[in-house]
Order: sequence, then C-alpha cells, then structure tokens
Amino acid sequence: MIKIRKKMNTHQKKYKHNSPFSLSVKRSKSGLGVFANEPIRKKKFILEYSGELIPNQEADRRGGRYLFKINSRWTVDGRNRDNLSRYINHSCKPNCEVETRGKKIIISSIKNICTGEELVYDYGKEYFDEYIKLSGCRCKRCLNH
Repeated sequence: MIKIRKKMNTHQKKYKHNSPFSLSVKRSKSGLGVFANEPIRKKKFILEYSGELIPNQEADRRGGRYLFKINSRWTVDGRNRDNLSRYINHSCKPNCEVETRGKKIIISSIKNICTGEELVYDYGKEYFDEYIKLSGCRCKRCLNH
C-alpha cells in the first residue's frame, strides 16, 4: 500500500496532488484505487485531475485511457504515474463527481466518505462503452448484482 499524506516521509511514493485529505493508493477490485485515510464530508474538494494540457487533436493522435477532455479544444493527459487522480476508478454508484472549471478538472465528494473507502466517480457513457463495457464493470454495485 502506498500512503499519501499531507506531510510525506522519504519512504513513501510521492504523487502530484493538492488534496487537503490523507489518501492512499492500493489494490481494489478494479486494479489500483485511491482510498480515504480519513473521513471526507459531502461537497468537499478532494483533488484536481492533473497532467499535461494538450490540444484535442494531439489527444486524438496519442490515444489512451487517461485522457480527460475539458472542452472542444483542450484535454488533460493524466497518464503520468505521479498523477494521483489517475488511480480513481469508475463506479456506476459514485461517491465523487468531476467538474471542469476553466482548464482545471476538480474532483469533489457527493456523499460522506468513510475512512478506508475507495474514491470513485462515473467516467461517463463514452468511456464506459469504449473501455469498460466489453470486459464488464467491476465496480462494487455491478459486482454485487
């Protein structure tokens, strides 16, 4: 398990993030996921999806799973492994939501999140159809049906 704290010790993996909360990257049913190390209240800023800001034309050329389209001109390429937010998984029953503000992608809680709970948001229909649907959704909601 990789722990992310407000103050890091030298033995921990460092991620680029600006979260006011203590978060960990560890195994989940979907691969690696981001987990809360402390309670997070509803409607709180958690993290910014970070990465290289590129034109959509360049994003189309690169392709990949970590491209986050902001608008008709710009995309954030979050593939760098130092980007903590790239490890937040999809869920059909999310506890977080994503909002674009200018050229920033903000991840906030939409429910109270307990210590140890995985942070998840809905990736949207286009991503779901392209990357998740064929192999099946592995979110908590779908695995329990």
